[in-house]
Amino acid sequence: MLTLATRSVRQRPGRFAATLLSAFLGAAIIMTFNSMHDTAGAPGVDSVSSETLSTAAGVVGGYGTLLVFFAVASTLTVNVRQRSAEIELLRCSGATPAQLKRMVVGEAVAVALVGALLAIGPAMLGGRVLLDVFQDSGQVAESVDHTFGPIALYSGLDITVLAAAGAAFLAVRRATGGRPRSRSRGRRFLVLGSLVLGALSICTTFVLSSTDAALMAPPAYGAILLSVGLALLSPGLLRALLGRLPLTGPSGYPAVRGLRVRVAELPGVMVPLTLFIGMATATLSMQGVENDAIHAAGVPKSVDAKNLETLNLTVVGIIVVFSCVMLINSLYAATTYRRKEFGQQRLAGATPGQVLGMVGIESLVLTVTGVVLGTGAALAGIVSFTTVRTDAVLPERGLGIWLGVVAVAVAVTMGTSLVTAWRVLRTPAISAVAPAA
Repeated sequence: MLTLATRSVRQRPGRFAATLLSAFLGAAIIMTFNSMHDTAGAPGVDSVSSETLSTAAGVVGGYGTLLVFFAVASTLTVNVRQRSAEIELLRCSGATPAQLKRMVVGEAVAVALVGALLAIGPAMLGGRVLLDVFQDSGQVAESVDHTFGPIALYSGLDITVLAAAGAAFLAVRRATGGRPRSRSRGRRFLVLGSLVLGALSICTTFVLSSTDAALMAPPAYGAILLSVGLALLSPGLLRALLGRLPLTGPSGYPAVRGLRVRVAELPGVMVPLTLFIGMATATLSMQGVENDAIHAAGVPKSVDAKNLETLNLTVVGIIVVFSCVMLINSLYAATTYRRKEFGQQRLAGATPGQVLGMVGIESLVLTVTGVVLGTGAALAGIVSFTTVRTDAVLPERGLGIWLGVVAVAVAVTMGTSLVTAWRVLRTPAISAVAPAA
């Protein structure tokens, strides 16, 4: 089965492009920031510079691991689902579930390893750029040279490969008939764990003082965990919502019906969408509150405050790029997979415009759901931080930040879905429904 996995990757590399891109970006992020650990530990680095670099590496390393897992998991889940006929044929030919798991996990590990190896060069360049950012802001001494060592290399390779193997195992287990009750319990445990840990992290904010240097960390982590938990709850919420949407007509009715059929597959889209909205809104709003509080106090920013601002903006930038790539990957793969469905609808009498309208309505429902869930997670972090840091409850500039984040989310979600669907619809309907050669 491992030989079959290697042959499958060599013969049809296009099917693994989304997974390769996710692994490449994830490994690049992890290695870029973990190279700060190598740099901090190099001979001759002063204690202030070392602390700044280690803090940046530690904070983003945790975010990076979480993002890599969900990015690879979302693309692999779509990949395995698209190969359901191939997997069923192998099962009918005598392959056992264990053999199929080894094949798919072997494919995922091979692709992730290639992506991680390709990311070494960009990560070395990214590490130098990141170090320049810290030096330009005066947080790291100019004499410090960038070091790309074993911590960066092995963490990038290990985390990316392990995330791919774990995500592939879960995806193929679902496809080869894993116990439904066991899967349901696992998802409930993950949802409950994310929500409980997120709530506890938010509550920790109220234990800290308004001038504590670590005040922003608990609400930020809490917003992330709540975003993930709420995104995993989205299938149940969408089921309840879809039963009440008064959508009819040639585009509205199939949109509602299609979402009902695929509701269990939607976390691959909802997790990056909700995470992007929740984390970006929370971090940018809390940084705005912090800047306003320092300005109102009439004191210059300390080195720690500058470190925190640079780190927050860097983290947000990474999450924006990575979440958008996750979202685009998932939407592109999921929409392309529906080529046959679109062809059947057109042969049944639907026009290309009606099919595009259906996709647009589906995307709008998903976007609104992601905005609501992400905003809820963000508000939990923002309110707790703002209440402790100032006398207010909500930040003054919060609405503008939220509108900007939502605008990006809408553009990415609607744009990717509609453009991909338009490209798929360029294929003649008869060719779309014809069996693949």
